Amino acid sequence: MRRFFLKTFLLVAFVVLGAGAAALWWVHQPLRLPAPSVDLSIEPGTTPRGIAQAVADAGVDVPPQLLYWWFRFSGQDRQMRAGSYELERGITPRTLLSVLVRGEEATRSLVLVEGWTFRQVRAALARGDQLKPETASLSDEEVMSRLGRPGVPPEGRFFPDTYTYSKGSTDLALLQRAMRAMDKKLDAAWSARAPGIALKTPDEALILASIVEKETGKAQDRAEIAAVFHNRLRLGMPLQTDPTVIYGMGLRFDGNLRKKDLQTDTPWNTYTRNGLPPTPIAMPGKAALLAAVQPAQSKSLYFVSRGDGTSHFSSSLDEHNRAVNRYQRGAADPNQRSGQ
Repeated sequence: MRRFFLKTFLLVAFVVLGAGAAALWWVHQPLRLPAPSVDLSIEPGTTPRGIAQAVADAGVDVPPQLLYWWFRFSGQDRQMRAGSYELERGITPRTLLSVLVRGEEATRSLVLVEGWTFRQVRAALARGDQLKPETASLSDEEVMSRLGRPGVPPEGRFFPDTYTYSKGSTDLALLQRAMRAMDKKLDAAWSARAPGIALKTPDEALILASIVEKETGKAQDRAEIAAVFHNRLRLGMPLQTDPTVIYGMGLRFDGNLRKKDLQTDTPWNTYTRNGLPPTPIAMPGKAALLAAVQPAQSKSLYFVSRGDGTSHFSSSLDEHNRAVNRYQRGAADPNQRSGQ
């Protein structure tokens, strides 16, 4: 009898050990995928059994019950996170569990560039990899309403930066993040504004920052360019900055700014109208925001491009005209240049 029980015990032990060894071998073996990569979406609240089934439903060749028991056996079955994942060839049951527990979602990135207009932002969103186009059929006004800012023009309201997002995220959610980022950057800049600046509100700072962004060729000139516009605002002089005219032309601008364009009135034409334009003309970055509220201590009223990205600044029209002749010789009309 003892021999019988001993043999039975040994047999069971060998079976258990064999099963354990097989299981240990299996969790380290690559799972078979139908393609080089497979998208896996786990909704919040999905049970461990449901996650195992979702893996199989995504096309991974694995028995969902076996995968579920692996999750249970690991003791981490309740630690797996919802999200959008990208499973690549070579992934094993062990690494799959690690990915799900750590929440290593598949991410993409989208760059919003300093100086871009909202039209360019929307074009970039439309090209976003795996980004759901929730705003594609919406007008600019409808987009802002969906973002909780009805009646607010979208231009300049989004902070230029690199944004990462999970596969399947919406473009509206990304815009929401960019808008909140700009709110924070603008609030911080306004709180750090220099005393006595020629701006009354954060919105005015945003508008001026967008102009500084478009006018700056070299970072070293940014605060001095801002000073020119502050000085002009104090004196009631028109800003006479070409980028605002170009913005007001919209799609009519063909790359060449002509004298008749400077004389054609639009709400953004700072040659025909005094003061700031009604809206920003682009997305300013952090440096432009700070320059707008912390301009250089300068009496300059004019600037002209030297042709190498830098600008020459002048405090009198005579000095400016001489600089124009020096740096812009050959221009049909020197007064068509920015900062006149």
